[in-house]
Amino acid sequence: MKKVQSDIQIAREAKIRPINEILAKLNVPDETFAFGQIGRFIAKINLEYLDTLKHKPDGKLVLVTAITPTPAGEGKTTTSVGLSDGLNKIGKKSLVCLREPSLGPSFGMKGGAAGGGYAQVIPMEQINLHFTGDFHAITSAHNLLSALIDNHIYWGNKLDIDIRRIVWKRVMDMNDRSLRSININLGGVANGFPREDGFDITVASEIMAIFCLCSNLKDLEKRIGNITIAYSRDKKPIYAKDLKAQGPMTVLLKEAIRPNLTQTLENNPAIIHGGPFGNIAHGCNSVIATKAGLKLADYVVTEAGFGADLGAEKFFNIKCRKSNLKPSCVVIVATIRALKMHGGVAKEDLKLENIDALKKGFNNLQRHIENIKKFGLPLTVAINHFIQDTENEIKALIELCKSLGVKASLCKHWENGSEGIKELASQVVELCQQNQANFRFLYENKTSLFKKIETIAKEIYRADEVIADTKIRDQLKSYEQAGYKDLPICIAKTQYSFSTDPQLKGAPNGHSLPIREIRLSSGAEFIVVVCGEIMTMPGLPRIPSAETIKLNEDGEVEGLF
Repeated sequence: MKKVQSDIQIAREAKIRPINEILAKLNVPDETFAFGQIGRFIAKINLEYLDTLKHKPDGKLVLVTAITPTPAGEGKTTTSVGLSDGLNKIGKKSLVCLREPSLGPSFGMKGGAAGGGYAQVIPMEQINLHFTGDFHAITSAHNLLSALIDNHIYWGNKLDIDIRRIVWKRVMDMNDRSLRSININLGGVANGFPREDGFDITVASEIMAIFCLCSNLKDLEKRIGNITIAYSRDKKPIYAKDLKAQGPMTVLLKEAIRPNLTQTLENNPAIIHGGPFGNIAHGCNSVIATKAGLKLADYVVTEAGFGADLGAEKFFNIKCRKSNLKPSCVVIVATIRALKMHGGVAKEDLKLENIDALKKGFNNLQRHIENIKKFGLPLTVAINHFIQDTENEIKALIELCKSLGVKASLCKHWENGSEGIKELASQVVELCQQNQANFRFLYENKTSLFKKIETIAKEIYRADEVIADTKIRDQLKSYEQAGYKDLPICIAKTQYSFSTDPQLKGAPNGHSLPIREIRLSSGAEFIVVVCGEIMTMPGLPRIPSAETIKLNEDGEVEGLF
């Protein structure tokens, strides 16, 4: 057994290769036409080069999702990285497509998003801290639009914007609850007209959603122009294009839209691009990155945020619907620790063997398995191994999955890298080669907006009802009358439960889905439905990770994980 080291120690000891060598594995020519380097170990792939690959057949798309998250951890990103390494280990040409980490979780509670143990993407510190600046470009583009709105009002308000009906907030890439609701333009006439405003986190920005769903720069510019920013005094919608904002905003995103390519610890290619959260946005990396991967490799492993009820559902119903992507199979990541928590075990008692709790908590995994099957996709389960897992618990979980006709593979990629996940890799190849995928959406475009919400609530969450007051229902009807009936639904709710109550573990039935507000994302082309107490600007925990992050005497980062 390897000596136990922190993720950052393992990453620092990696034998990182020049990025042109990683690109060579994908047959990308070592030319400025194909990519541009950011230092020695990161590259941005040029969209013009990707256009030359359109004639090539697509590889197999593998979605990695997970059970409902718990404080015990599931390891979805780690498993995605390990699986791609494992596929390469057994002789397949594979790359992993991931989201970029947000500084909010990095300095908050969840930590970074570069994987862990011996299944990481590197350079880990750079990826978790600013990376290539894409998030800053998205933040700047978003806030440019905010500035243009207030500037337009200041200089006469030709569009007759009703300052009470401005729906475009500002954003920043950090958790800061104090900025959720604020007053701006204070200090007298020279500073404009005082009004209420607020901040969302950058990953909840509609610009982030558009960035990850657009197909090219022209599509990006068109979608930005279609963003609904406010309503006039006679309640007519006002769009970003009415302020001529789409041009300068696209300029700010011109470099960011190029996919970033790095490598895993085992020097296999990794594309990391875009980063919407799965609990408040659609939770998937960019369409441009995923499609690039499918042209460059035979297998593309990608992930969707949080549990399958959020990330996977949105991956299918939003990302695949908008991009015509068709997954070949799905991997659901589960840990024995997390399933025992769903079975009622406290975190401090997880080290003790408890088969009964495992069996009780299995209903959470079973629910996710049932849901994935509704989309017509074959699946397999990855048991992300922890040292405290006992042989009896492992055997019990494998048998429980077998009883549902699903194979479960014990995965030790965190400890052993690709060598520890070869069984899962072989299973994924088998599922893909069987061509049994009969992918379908959960609802049709023509279904009413409220019925789409009900379908997700009842089919995926197993809720009995959707609670929406008259104002919400009338708002949905007004969107339909305005021509938005065909848009998919993006539900924002807690990631910790199928319900809107984060304390309700396992697989609850008979609960309700209360809608707090709805937001039209006319540029991203979906309707955001905010449920329960979920916040689009998170707060920091009582003891944030930031308290332990610092530079040591050698100038190295400590405390980042």
